[in-house]
Order: sequence, then C-alpha cells, then structure tokens
Amino acid sequence: MKITDIKIRKFFNDGPMKAIVSVTFDDCLAVHDIKVIYARERFFIVMPSRKNPDGTYRDIIHPIHSDFRTELETAVIDAYHVQLLAHSEDEAEAQTAIE
Repeated sequence: MKITDIKIRKFFNDGPMKAIVSVTFDDCLAVHDIKVIYARERFFIVMPSRKNPDGTYRDIIHPIHSDFRTELETAVIDAYHVQLLAHSEDEAEAQTAIE
C-alpha cells in the first residue's frame, strides 16, 4: 500500500496538537483526522479514534505493522513541515498585502 497524497487540513499554533491531516492510499482510500502532535521534544502522529462510553479512546484505524507505522509517521511529519512552511509564507504575503 502506497501513500499517494497527504493534505494538511488545519494548522494549530497553540498546544501540542499541530495539525489535522488526511492521507490517501493507492488513490483509493482516504483516512481523515490523523493528528500531528508535538510533545516531549518530538513530533508523532495519533490515528483517528472514537471515545468509548467508559471515557477511554479506541483507534478507528491503525497500522498493523511497526514498519508501516514508521513509514506513515515519517511521510505525514515531512509533509507537515513542507506545508507549514508554504502556509507561513502565504500568511506573510497576505499580511504584507494588507499593510
């Protein structure tokens, strides 16, 4: 299974959650609401989850093998950094246009 697209849906400046991401696999399957988290001096991803009646959370979808999880996490975090830079440049250009 190959990652064919990664879209950053929303960026966050405050708190440990830095972005909400959608990932497409083989141009056939999209997974939404993957979270990019920065905590304990590192970035990692959190898969989409649902809250159980007892207050715990359970992943709706998740990688089965650690190799694929590492591949997915690396691809998402790399895309986050690239798109964050582009997003920051767009915001700076918009601010300059306003002034």
